Amino acid sequence: MANTNVLDWIIKDIETRLDSADISPERVNSWEVIYLWDGIAKVIWLRDISYNELVEFESGAIWVALNLEENFVWVVILAGFSTIKEWMIAKKTGKVLEVPVGEAMLGRVVDALGNPIDGFGEIKATEFYPTERVATWVMSRKSVHEPLETGIKALDALVPIGRWQRELIIWDRQTGKTQIAIDTILNQKWKWVKCIYVSIWQKDSKVVAIAEELRKAWAMDYTIIVTAGSSAPAAMQWLSPFSGVAMWEYFMFKWEHVLIIYDDLSKHANAYREMSLLLRRPPGREAYPWDVFYLHSRLLERSAKLNDKLWAGSITALPIIETQAWDVSAYVPTNVISITDGQIFLETWLFNAWVKPAINVWLSVSRVWGSAQTKAMKKVAWTLKLSLAQYRELEAFSQFASDLDEETRSQLERGKRMVELLKQDIYSPIPFEKQVCAIYAWINWHLDKIEVSKIKSAEKDLYAKLESESSVISEIRESGKLEADIENKLKEVIKEVVSLY
Repeated sequence: MANTNVLDWIIKDIETRLDSADISPERVNSWEVIYLWDGIAKVIWLRDISYNELVEFESGAIWVALNLEENFVWVVILAGFSTIKEWMIAKKTGKVLEVPVGEAMLGRVVDALGNPIDGFGEIKATEFYPTERVATWVMSRKSVHEPLETGIKALDALVPIGRWQRELIIWDRQTGKTQIAIDTILNQKWKWVKCIYVSIWQKDSKVVAIAEELRKAWAMDYTIIVTAGSSAPAAMQWLSPFSGVAMWEYFMFKWEHVLIIYDDLSKHANAYREMSLLLRRPPGREAYPWDVFYLHSRLLERSAKLNDKLWAGSITALPIIETQAWDVSAYVPTNVISITDGQIFLETWLFNAWVKPAINVWLSVSRVWGSAQTKAMKKVAWTLKLSLAQYRELEAFSQFASDLDEETRSQLERGKRMVELLKQDIYSPIPFEKQVCAIYAWINWHLDKIEVSKIKSAEKDLYAKLESESSVISEIRESGKLEADIENKLKEVIKEVVSLY
């Protein structure tokens, strides 16, 4: 009898457990860390995970999956490396890497994850965009047809940049590459172009100085700075340009125009090489992994000019590449040159000779040229590049000649005035309508009788005269053209100014 009661109790207990059992439990895909070194973790048996998916650890640290192999996954640190130990449990999140976007980001300095590092408090962003996204389909784009004015005479006249173009700035260190980018940002004030400066592997002091200069000019009101300094993990340096372009895609899809600076992609490639070697990927040329070309092409291809049906927003990219001892044939420079729509080559000897910006006119090229200029600029600048190139050749030849004929001397003197006119101080962008007037004065021989040392003074006087006593500036700005009546007015103003010298 007792045995029957015990049996009934066991059966009832089993039935109760079966009735209360969860027959569809949530499947948690997690396993253990078996290897941990220098920002890299190896997690075994983490199933059904996607490339670039976030991985979360018990400690709350966040990593991203990059190498997917049959029995284990390699993940890379983003935050909280010091809190992770071997044999700690890791689990997939089902989320891709995202960064905060929106108007709240403007005026801030953030890291590659969108966290503020400028000491101005929390950023209250309500939207997030994925860092990796397929570039806009070609049928959704529009060709280059409007300029992105840099405010730099030598660029706007010789190597113009159009909206959504990808124009590479390249040469050795200390040749003014970053300065061109910063001046371009300053020139976007009142032009309804938002800007982002992505700093990779730069000193924190340099980023602070750039932010201060932008704040002085009220340019931070339309700018975001994303920085991953030299002390940041390689993964953050790799991520920062992708975070930057994700933040700016938000504005492009909101029908706005955007300028993004990548300073610089050679350091970005170095960070990716470091990550790849730690992930045990096979090295190729110069120890870079096989997909370093794809790394930069999928980044730069996200620059686009949307068509009118999509409200015509755009992203223009100015990537920077630093060469070593003038070696433009190295692996990363040749890769980025082949991806971009033109290159601005700088020269060390020109920079040291105080010719700034130190543009090499022979090598620099814009593959959209006239499409990225107003009609007024095209009218005055179409022979300028050839004239400057001829002057450089003649200057080099004249160094070995003891006796020059009068015509050659005259060409050299004209060339010196052209070079002096194209020089420009830092943090002082010039509107295109003023540039048109200054270049017009040179191509029409008005500056030939002015001493070279007084060219800059005459230029300033010309701008002052045009602003105070003439409608030429406003008419060129509004129409974008240099019509006959405007040209006649401009001639009179130039003659009046030149007569003072």
